[in-house]
Amino acid sequence: MRSKIVSIGSYLPDKVLTNFDLEKIVDTSNEWIVQRTGIKERHISDKPTSYLAYMAAKKTIEGVISPEEIDVIIVATVTPDKILPATALFVQSQLKAKNAFCFDINAACSGFLYALSVGDSYIRSGVAKNVLIIGAEVLSKFVDWTDRSTCVIFGDGAAAVLLQPSDDDSGILNIVLHSDGDYTDLMQIPAGGSLSPCSKEAVDNHDIYIKMLGNQTFKMAVQSIAAVSEEAINKCNLSYNDIDLMVSHQANIRIIEGVAKRIHLPMEKVQIALDIHGNTAAASIPLALDLAYNQGKIKKNDKILLNSFGASLTWGACVIVW
Repeated sequence: MRSKIVSIGSYLPDKVLTNFDLEKIVDTSNEWIVQRTGIKERHISDKPTSYLAYMAAKKTIEGVISPEEIDVIIVATVTPDKILPATALFVQSQLKAKNAFCFDINAACSGFLYALSVGDSYIRSGVAKNVLIIGAEVLSKFVDWTDRSTCVIFGDGAAAVLLQPSDDDSGILNIVLHSDGDYTDLMQIPAGGSLSPCSKEAVDNHDIYIKMLGNQTFKMAVQSIAAVSEEAINKCNLSYNDIDLMVSHQANIRIIEGVAKRIHLPMEKVQIALDIHGNTAAASIPLALDLAYNQGKIKKNDKILLNSFGASLTWGACVIVW
């Protein structure tokens, strides 16, 4: 018995920060950002991650199930409300989903696919019937607004899906996940954990903010996403010609174009949302998926390829029949 997405919803903060706004903050330009990333604007939140997650979750279950019917809540995030407790517990409280068990997953930008895999396993094994999976980030609180290499990239937002057992041929066909812990320096927040607790020195050195080695990440991302996409598609006994839509992690337009070229998928079959969302890490795939759904790009029985590459390092791909 496979699981399927029966509902999807998203939430974006009202405040929008454009590239022209950023020109007033750091030494950059709209042209420079667009050429290198494809990003034109991003949303900025003054609320915590749990609030964005709650708003997306509320939209997702409204008219479908009651909060009391939720069995599991999984929040994929790298920007939790607190180190302790899990952000999913704050969401549970706001939703009043008193019968659910809840936890967070941190797999960086691949977090949504990791959470989807766990939720799918709960459905397939009969542990749960209603699994709420949320990708939510408030990355604007974790970027150095004096560092033009990172502050222009990230945005805030949340999106959620509700998984239930499938009663037909639709649903999640396959999910393939990988990780490699030998590259933990490619993207990180150096301080704030048990390895390097937060201190005045860490604050002075800006080690409480995201640091990224962009060039190395770019090269590995294209290769890894293309390879894992092929792996997932082959395991479903499908070809790239069978794919109706690819929804990638929205990190950089050149990465997405590079992946599409490698797997011989026309850009007409590729969803782009980073121009208006920026890089929203674990929220980017469900946000882009929800946008595609609302734009009418997804039809019943469409085969959708989800793929991602995340910090230091995680990557994965998923094939879904809608």
